[in-house]
Amino acid sequence: LPLQKGPHHVGCTDVMVGHTRQGLFLRLFYPCLPRAGAERPLWIPRSEYCGGLADFTQRSRRWCAPLLSIAIGSCRVPVSWNGPFKPCSSGYPLIIFSHGLGAFRTLYSSVCSELASWGFVVAALEHRDHSASATYFCTEEAGREEWIPYQRVPQGQKEFYFRNKQVHQRAGECVQALRLFKDIGSGKSVPNVLHQDFDLSVLKDSVDLTKVAVMGHSFGGVTAVLALVKEPNFRCAVALDAWMFPLENVLYPEVPKPVLFINTEKFQTPGNVAKMKRLSSRNSQTKIITILGSVHQSQTDFTFLSGKLVGRILGARGTINPHKGLDITSQAALAFLQRHLNLEEEFDQWDNLLEGIGDSVVP
Repeated sequence: LPLQKGPHHVGCTDVMVGHTRQGLFLRLFYPCLPRAGAERPLWIPRSEYCGGLADFTQRSRRWCAPLLSIAIGSCRVPVSWNGPFKPCSSGYPLIIFSHGLGAFRTLYSSVCSELASWGFVVAALEHRDHSASATYFCTEEAGREEWIPYQRVPQGQKEFYFRNKQVHQRAGECVQALRLFKDIGSGKSVPNVLHQDFDLSVLKDSVDLTKVAVMGHSFGGVTAVLALVKEPNFRCAVALDAWMFPLENVLYPEVPKPVLFINTEKFQTPGNVAKMKRLSSRNSQTKIITILGSVHQSQTDFTFLSGKLVGRILGARGTINPHKGLDITSQAALAFLQRHLNLEEEFDQWDNLLEGIGDSVVP
C-alpha cells in the first residue's frame, strides 16, 4: 500500500462502542506524532475476513479463504498503529467514511490515510447491516464475539426494498458516528470495548465539529448522499463511484448539500449517472467527474495489491496507474472539502479537477 503524501504522519486505531449490534465499529485514521519503530497494522485484521470475502465473491471458503490469506494476509498498512495523536488547537476537520458492498473498515486504508496525512480525522465505519463481507461485535460476556455475516438478497424479496432498508441503516450509523465525536468533544467518557492502547479523550479539543463531511464508495457513496438528508451537520459529501439504486426517488429533492461524485470509467451506467444529474441540476456546487482508465475496484486498496491471483478472485484493476488514480481521487476530494468546509489550506490548487479538467479526468 502507498505511503501518504501529506505533511502529517498518520496513526490509526480501532474503536468499538457498545456491546450489541446497535453499537458502532470503526477504524480511525488521524494525524500523529512520529514514533520510532512504530507497529504497522495488518491490512486484513482477522482471518475471518478472508472467509467473508470468499463468501461475498461466491467462491468456496475451503480453497478461497486460505488462498486469500496467503496472498494478502501479511500485507500491512503504512501507518502507526495506536500512534500518539498530534493535537491541533484549531481542530482537524472530520470525515465519516462508508464502505461498499462486501467490503469492511480497512479496505479503503489508502484513501483514508492519504486524507488524514493532509490534516483530517477519518472514521472508516464497518457497517452492521449485513453488507460487510464480515463484521462482529463483542458481547458483555467477557471475550465472546458475535459475527454478522454478509447476506445476499433473500429469495423472493425485491432487491430495492432490501437495499433501501440497508442504506437507511448505514446512513444512520454515519450519523451515530458523528454523535460519538460530539460525545468525545463534550468531555463524555467513551469506553472502547476493544481496550486499545489509545485514549479517545485526546481528541476532545482537536476535532472541529463545525467542519464535518461524509464520504463513501459504491454502496457507501449513496450512503453518504442519504446521510446529508439525515444529518444537517454534514456539510458536504464525496461519493466514490456511487451506486444510486438503493435511494428512493422521493429523497432526491431533499438532498440539501453539495456532493462530489468521482466516478470510474467502467462501472457507471447511464441510468445511474442520470440519478446523479438529478442532484447536480438542483445544486450548481454538486460536481460529477470521471477518472479515465479506472474500474470499480480502482478506488479500493485492492488496486494496489491485485496480482493475477487476487485480481482474478476480486476483480481486475484498470489501465490507469493506481498511484495516479489515488492522487486524482484524493486531490479532487481535498479541493472540494476546502471549498465546502471553508478550510484555510492550499487544496484549491486542484480546483480544476472539480470541473473535470486535467490528465485522465473528464466531466
